[in-house]
Amino acid sequence: MHILVTNDDGIYAPGLEALAVELTRLGTVEVFAPAIEQSGVSHSITYLTPLIVQDVFRDGKLFGRKVAGSPADCVKLAMLQLSNTLPSLVVSGVNAGANVGINVLYSGTVAAAIEGAFFGVTSIAVSLAMTEQPDFRRAAKLAVDLIAQLMSQDVPAGSLWNINLPESRSDWPLGVRAVPMCVERYREVLERRTDPRGRTYYWAGMEPKTPHSGDPDTDVRALAEGYATITPLHFALTHRERLEAAREWTFRL
Repeated sequence: MHILVTNDDGIYAPGLEALAVELTRLGTVEVFAPAIEQSGVSHSITYLTPLIVQDVFRDGKLFGRKVAGSPADCVKLAMLQLSNTLPSLVVSGVNAGANVGINVLYSGTVAAAIEGAFFGVTSIAVSLAMTEQPDFRRAAKLAVDLIAQLMSQDVPAGSLWNINLPESRSDWPLGVRAVPMCVERYREVLERRTDPRGRTYYWAGMEPKTPHSGDPDTDVRALAEGYATITPLHFALTHRERLEAAREWTFRL
C-alpha cells in the first residue's frame, strides 16, 4: 500500500515524524507537508502566489517535501504533480491538539484528509488531545493500529475518517468509540487589549475547561472521558430534507 502523509503543524512537527515512521508498518510512505505551521487554515488553497516545494532530509535520507502552502495544497500537489505513485491511503497528523466538535471545520489537519477524499482516496485525520508532555510516538502507534483495523473493514475508496486520541496518560485510552461530531458552538472569547502604542487589538481564545452541555454521545464528550474516537465524515453539504421542502416553495425574481 502506498500512503501519503501530511499535516498542518508543518514538516518539522514531531507528530508527523512519529506517524510517518509507524505507517511504514502498513506500506510505503511519502511525506508532503507545509513548510511552516498552518493550524486553523481549514480548506484554504493557494492560487494567487506560486507554490514552492523543497526536499527535506533526515540522517542523510529524504524524509519528505515541504510546501510553502496549506495542507490542502500539499495533498493536491502530491496527487496532481509530484507523487511517483498515486496513494491508496492519505493520513494527516498526528495533530498537536484534538480536532473534535466544530473544530473539524477549522482544522487544516482534517482539510488535508478531505482533499484526499476529493480524489477518491480513503483519507484519515489523526489528532492527539494535548498535555504538557504529549507522547506522539505512542499516539502514532495507537493511531496506526486503529488505521490497520479500519482498513481491514474494506471501507469504500474515498471514505473520510476522523480519529482523535485522548491526552497522553498511562491509563488512557479507555477504549475506542465510534461517535458523531458534536455541533455545539464552543464558548469562544475575543479579548480586547491595548498595545504599548495605545492601539486596540483583539486576541482570540476559548473559555478554559468549560464543559459542553450537549449530547453526551459525541466526539467531544467521549474524548474528554478518555476514549479514542472515530468519526466518519463527508463533505456533501446539501441538507437533503430541507432541499425537498424548498422544492415545494414558489420563488420569483
